[in-house]
Amino acid sequence: MVVVTRNRRARLLRTLARLHATPRPPPVLVVDNGSSDGTVDAVRRAWPRVRMLPLGRNLGAAGRTEGVLAATTPYVAFSDDDSWWEPGALRRAVELFDAAPRLGLLAGRMTVHPGGREDPVCAAMAAGPQSAAVPGGTDVLGFLACGAVVRRSAYLGVGGFHPRFGIGGEEELLALDLASAGWVCAYTPELLAHHEPDPAPRGADRQVRQVRNALWTAWLRRHPGAVLRRTSAVLGAGWRTGVTWSGLAAAVSGLPWVLAQRRPVLPVVEARRSALDRAGRAPEPTRGRAWGGTAEV
Repeated sequence: MVVVTRNRRARLLRTLARLHATPRPPPVLVVDNGSSDGTVDAVRRAWPRVRMLPLGRNLGAAGRTEGVLAATTPYVAFSDDDSWWEPGALRRAVELFDAAPRLGLLAGRMTVHPGGREDPVCAAMAAGPQSAAVPGGTDVLGFLACGAVVRRSAYLGVGGFHPRFGIGGEEELLALDLASAGWVCAYTPELLAHHEPDPAPRGADRQVRQVRNALWTAWLRRHPGAVLRRTSAVLGAGWRTGVTWSGLAAAVSGLPWVLAQRRPVLPVVEARRSALDRAGRAPEPTRGRAWGGTAEV
C-alpha cells in the first residue's frame, strides 16, 4: 500500500494506527512529499516497520508514482493520510485482479467520516455499464485515488499520475490513459475504504488546480468536438467565480505544452466518455468535487 502525505503528521499517524489495527495489516510505504513538520522522523519512531520514502520536495499526485516504482508487489493500493481500507478489502482486490488479466484499476466504495455516509462519487461510479471483468462491478472512467488499487505494470505502463497536475482532479487523465491502453478500470462496492477529511474548507488554490486540470485533461485527450463541449461545460459551471477564470488562465499558460503532448484517446474511449458527459457524470471542478483525491499534498 502506498500512502502519500505532506505536513499532516498527526493525521498520518492516526491513519497508520488504523491500518495496523487489523489481524493481517498490509505492508505500507509512506511517500512524504517534502514535509517540514517532522513527519518522517515521527513515523520512523512510531512505526519502524513502515517503509518511508522521503522525496524532499512536493510532487503532488506524482508522489504516488514514486511509491509504485518502489513497491515490489504486482498490485498496489492507494491511501491518503486521512483514508484507510476496511479489513479484508485488499485481499479481495488481489482475488479480483488475479481473475481478470486486463483489469488495470479497481475503485472501491468510499464512506466519509464522521457519520460513515457514502461519498456521492460512488453512486456515479455504480451507474456505469456492467463490468465483464469484475462480477457485480461497473466499468468507469473516473475514480477516487484514495480508494483505488492498481495493477503495477498497467499503472507504470501509462506513466501514472501526471507530474504537472498536482492534487485535484488528476484521476480522469489516468483513467483515460489506462482505457486507451486496453486496460479495464472498474468500480466494485465489495472493496470498502474510509475517508475522514479535514473539516477546514479547501483553499482557492486547490479549486483553481481542479479547473485547470479538467481543462488540461480535455485538451490533452478528448476529440475536437468533445474538447469544445467540455471546455464550455467547465467554464459555464462556474463562470461567475474568480476561481474558474484563474483556472482558465493557468490552463492557457500551459497551452504550448498541451499542444505538444496532445494524444487523443481511442474513438471507443471517447464514445464512452462522451456518453458519461451526456448523462451528467463528468467531474465538476468548480463545485470543489471532482473524481479526485483528498490528501492536501
